[in-house]
Amino acid sequence: MDSEFSAGGVVVDGAGGRGDPPRCLVIVPTRRAADGSKVLALPKGHPDAGETPEQAALREVREEAGVETELAGPLGDVRYFYQRGGRRIAKVVRFFLLEYRAGDPADHDHEVEEARWMDLAQAARELTYAGERQMVALAAERLGRGTP
Repeated sequence: MDSEFSAGGVVVDGAGGRGDPPRCLVIVPTRRAADGSKVLALPKGHPDAGETPEQAALREVREEAGVETELAGPLGDVRYFYQRGGRRIAKVVRFFLLEYRAGDPADHDHEVEEARWMDLAQAARELTYAGERQMVALAAERLGRGTP
């Protein structure tokens, strides 16, 4: 069995302390789900040669979501299997809690159809993949917001 590793982030901002709920950054990749439907996901990708998982997460967020972030800490790993070319792939994605610092989600790369802010609670309900919904729920707990 083949294996793959990626790193990504739950990018959060506090909505400026205006009493608004915290938000996280989500993306709609150009690549569709196996059934052809659009995917609502967190930014993530493979590390480049010599990159740590943390460095890869920061870079992937910058590329796919157009923003600069600061590492706030690890969240956990999401593990799953998928098929490619008739082969079963074991995938691990390591997620980090990242704090928004600057930038505009409209500055995303060509692999992303759309990047946008979404309330944490909404993201925890609406992200396509259960593991990513769990990472957003962990981020909410770390921010002291409880489970969304």
